[in-house]
Amino acid sequence: MLKEFKEFVMRGNVLDLAVAVIIGGAFGKVVSSLVNDILMPLIGLILGGIDFSGLSFAVGEAVIGYGAFIQAVVDFLIVAAAIFAIIKVAGAAKKKEPEAPAEPTTKECPYCFSVIPIKATRCPHCTSEL
Repeated sequence: MLKEFKEFVMRGNVLDLAVAVIIGGAFGKVVSSLVNDILMPLIGLILGGIDFSGLSFAVGEAVIGYGAFIQAVVDFLIVAAAIFAIIKVAGAAKKKEPEAPAEPTTKECPYCFSVIPIKATRCPHCTSEL
């Protein structure tokens, strides 16, 4: 059973997925830092000194922190745009070049205009030498 598990883990798909999850987590942290530490303070400054992380309101005893939600939405939009761009670039790189047309296997007799094999030296229809 341990051998089967080792074979399963060492498959290319599982390792690729593990690397993607790790890189995705690190990328998410970088984007969250970009949003929370750079973009949202600049947006708040442009909008008159608003601190989005502190925006909230109370409903009874519950505190609704909608500023954190706004930051999460901006965070999501940036991650989604980056993933879209990566997929777009990867898709463009994967596009196959058009295959060269196949070499012709037939030709036309210049005398009777019948279709004949390309290697023919005499037309089978009009018996002309080619």
